[in-house]
Amino acid sequence: MRSQKREWAMIKGLGVDLVSVKRMEQALERFGERLLNRVFTPAEIEYCMKKRYPAPHLAGRWAIKEAFFKAMGWGWGQGLRWQEVGLERILGLRPQVVLAGETKRKAEAMGIRAVWASLSHEKEFAVATVLLTDEGGSNPDPEKGVLFR
Repeated sequence: MRSQKREWAMIKGLGVDLVSVKRMEQALERFGERLLNRVFTPAEIEYCMKKRYPAPHLAGRWAIKEAFFKAMGWGWGQGLRWQEVGLERILGLRPQVVLAGETKRKAEAMGIRAVWASLSHEKEFAVATVLLTDEGGSNPDPEKGVLFR
């Protein structure tokens, strides 16, 4: 039996966030389109607003964004751009975190090659965990959890 060289991914960051579905519902009632267009990508808006009850789905995407920025170690004054982090459903794959623009450039400069995300929501809360890795130096692969655009 031949031994195989195993590449281990280096963890670059870990973030978690919990969002109240009720607060998301209230924010949506109060700010409506302005909130949607400021925070969510067009694909996220389209996906969530097709749902009978969009608030848990929007809360989950908000939680993904917050968890990502926590994993990056970023705050409001450090280039946080809500719409540059999106969660997309790609046929045949689990939901994918998609980075764009300056957020993508900063992530690449930090050596991040994979964004692993887990999301769950129910009636009251949405929770997300994001793990950032360098993937052992390999190229990004959509089947492994990251898309850079």
